[in-house]
Amino acid sequence: MRWRVEDIDFSSVDVQRATADEDLMLLLCAASFVESGSDLYSHTLVDFFDGDEAFCAWLREDWEAEELQHGRALKAYIGAVWPDFDWDASFKGFFDEYAKTCSREQLEKTRALELVARCVIETGTSSLYRTIGQCAHEPVLAALAGRIHADEVHHYKVFYQYFKQYNQAEKLGRYAVFRALLRRSLEIRNEDEEIAMRHVLAARYPERAGDPQFSARRIERVSEMVMRSLPVEMSVKMMIKPLDLPARVQRVLLAATSWAARPLSRFLFSR
Repeated sequence: MRWRVEDIDFSSVDVQRATADEDLMLLLCAASFVESGSDLYSHTLVDFFDGDEAFCAWLREDWEAEELQHGRALKAYIGAVWPDFDWDASFKGFFDEYAKTCSREQLEKTRALELVARCVIETGTSSLYRTIGQCAHEPVLAALAGRIHADEVHHYKVFYQYFKQYNQAEKLGRYAVFRALLRRSLEIRNEDEEIAMRHVLAARYPERAGDPQFSARRIERVSEMVMRSLPVEMSVKMMIKPLDLPARVQRVLLAATSWAARPLSRFLFSR
């Protein structure tokens, strides 16, 4: 662990500043739910990579542990800002529904391709916490988002290194890698985000529970907030790295970074 949630002084949170941004708090709640359910996806990946003891050990002992710590830290922050928010009850409802979506059938067909997908997901999560840090006007949250962002970038680097290792055997061409990148970024499930936000909104606004139009409007507002601060260039660099493109081609793609903004906004919550 590069940091410990116990070392963060949540009693120093500037509650007035934090409560001023309702949409950001909703985003944090949704993110805390998905992070806190990371062990489901970790177990699925460990099963998929059975036999690779080193990688499975990292998934169990590092990746899963750090993702769950992200969930605990975000939960603690939410508790400091919204003490009346029943996080446990809302998370239980989320988890019961979310657990049904985490299955091996949703992984890619080969290990190298699944690691490409992992790079896409970690690009999304690192972009999410970079965005939260930029949007945060409350110092404790800004520092916490920076710590989680650094973890997610580290996770990306590990998945990318294992992708290169597996691809030495699978020898995927750029076209196959590109298809995996595109498939995961354009066709990725919005279920994680929608399930999390729906349960957060039901707990925060119980009088509007069961109102799909209200939920859709609030989710759209949160997405627009993310879009305004999304670190597109950083995200594109991470996204295209598995393609191992010549430097000249990379420069051309980076010059047209706007194409990636909307797809990136679709997988920020995903695992």
